[in-house]
Amino acid sequence: MEKGWTGLPYHSISEHYKRIFNDKVYKIPVTVVDDCPNRMGLKGMKTCSFCDVWGSAARAESFTMELDEQILKFREQISKRYNAHKFLVYFQAYTNTFTKTSVLRQNFETALKHDFVKGFVVGTRPDCLSKAVLDLWQEYHERSFVAVELGVQSFYDEHLNFMQRGHSADDSIKAIYKITGNTQVDLGIHLIFGSPNETDDQIIQSAKICNDLPITNIKLHNLHVLKNTELEKWHAAGQFEPISQEIYTDKVKLFLSYLKPHIAVHRLAAFASRWEELVAPKWTANKMGTHQAIIDELRLSKTFQGCLWTPQTSFDREIFEQMKLRVEHTISI
Repeated sequence: MEKGWTGLPYHSISEHYKRIFNDKVYKIPVTVVDDCPNRMGLKGMKTCSFCDVWGSAARAESFTMELDEQILKFREQISKRYNAHKFLVYFQAYTNTFTKTSVLRQNFETALKHDFVKGFVVGTRPDCLSKAVLDLWQEYHERSFVAVELGVQSFYDEHLNFMQRGHSADDSIKAIYKITGNTQVDLGIHLIFGSPNETDDQIIQSAKICNDLPITNIKLHNLHVLKNTELEKWHAAGQFEPISQEIYTDKVKLFLSYLKPHIAVHRLAAFASRWEELVAPKWTANKMGTHQAIIDELRLSKTFQGCLWTPQTSFDREIFEQMKLRVEHTISI
């Protein structure tokens, strides 16, 4: 599909970035905020049921380090491991627009002062998108690469309520169009599978909704239980049991089958890096094992991204055929 095909049965985020930068880039995850509207209880909101005290921070040590120190230290670690040369600074933990724009500007400037940084990625929520934030993103888009990852999590209010997200599915849709209507940033969303009573039809419809949205990428997660969360309490009381790896794999397979190949996929499952804080399911601690198991099932079942998607244009049909050839080639060798 793109130059540098990796043989995967889906359109990977690596391919997406390589098309933009004509080279492989790596994310440097950093932490610059330590709160969000939910955790503060604004407007009666509760902390998300799955969120622990780290707020998705990749490294606990980040909370005690200045931004520039994080960038330099983690860049060195990633460079040694992958022989990497180009990077995006990923403002990952908590809600990275839940602060003053003057602070955001300072953070962006700190990131971009390094020659090896080719842009940045911002993680945020659908309900933290002021005009000032959007204007700031667009300003930096005109001088660098800017990507936004929006925590949608689900297109169904029943699941959002279970997660205690504090926003509706409609809020997410409006936020997506608000971002694309006012900026030219590279926009992606996060989705979580595994809420109680989640149906196959909801998984299929979620893919179809994504197909119609002005987004370029998606990151998938399985709902898992961490210590010191509401989910831990519910799990201990027998009120919530995370789905098995096999069931989750089936959900990913179904979702990808209906997702058009234009949309890049970051990752296929969540990963609990702090193993001692993972309650269940234990397979969430096995990052590469889980990833490979899903890939193996996709190949075994001859499933590929968009295999049940209906192309609408000649360009769609061309991409569909190219993705199909990927799988056929992989199976034959």
